[in-house]
Amino acid sequence: MALNLGQQISTPAQPNLGSPAPAYDQGFFGTSFGGLNIYFTKLTAIFAAILGPRGGKYINNPYGAFQDGTDQVAANTTTAYAITFDTTDFSNGVTLSNSSRLNVSQAGLYNLQFSIQFKNTTNDGQDVDVWFRKNGTNIANSNSRFHPPARKSAGDPSHLIAALNFFVNLAANDYVEIMWRTTSTSVSIEHFAASSSPTRPAVPSVIATLSFVSNLSTETA
Repeated sequence: MALNLGQQISTPAQPNLGSPAPAYDQGFFGTSFGGLNIYFTKLTAIFAAILGPRGGKYINNPYGAFQDGTDQVAANTTTAYAITFDTTDFSNGVTLSNSSRLNVSQAGLYNLQFSIQFKNTTNDGQDVDVWFRKNGTNIANSNSRFHPPARKSAGDPSHLIAALNFFVNLAANDYVEIMWRTTSTSVSIEHFAASSSPTRPAVPSVIATLSFVSNLSTETA
C-alpha cells in the first residue's frame, strides 16, 4: 500500500550559511539571519503540528495488519502450530513471510494483537493454548489458555473468539509468530464466507496487527 506522503511532515533543509568574511558584511549577515529565521520558523511549525491536538496524523510509525481466509487444523495434540495468514491488509515497515512470520524493519517496542475464531465439534469443552515466539523461540510468560465449550448439538459446533494484545521488544529484522495447540484435534480455527439475510461480511479465521509503540523500551529479553 503506497504511503500518502502529503500527510507527513518533511524535515526542513539545514540552511547553508557559508563562512563570514574577516570584516563585517551587512549583506552576509542579513542573508544568514534570513536563512536562520526561515529554518526556525519551519521547525516551530513542525513542533506545533506534532504537539497539537491532531499531531498524530503526521507521525509515520511502523505497522502491519494481516488476516487469514482459510480453516486451520491441528493434526495432533502434542505439536505447536504457527498461526498462518494469507492476506496483508496494511503494511508499513511490518511484513509477512513464511505465511506466519511478522517481520519488523525497525527496532522498538511493538503491540501485537490477535483475534482467532475457534470451533469445537466435541461433546466436551476443550483447552487451547495461544502464545508467542520471537525468532523461533518461545517468549516467556506469553501463553494464554482459552476454553471452547462443548458443541451445542450434532452438526452445530460451539465457537469462541480468542483475543488479546501483548507488548514485545523487537530488534530490526526480528520476527514474531503466534503459536497454538489444542487438547483435541476436533478443535480448529474456522473462517466463514460472506452471508446474506442480512448481508454480512466474511469472517476471517485470524486477524492480527503489529504496531510500533516506542523505541524507548527498557525490556531486555
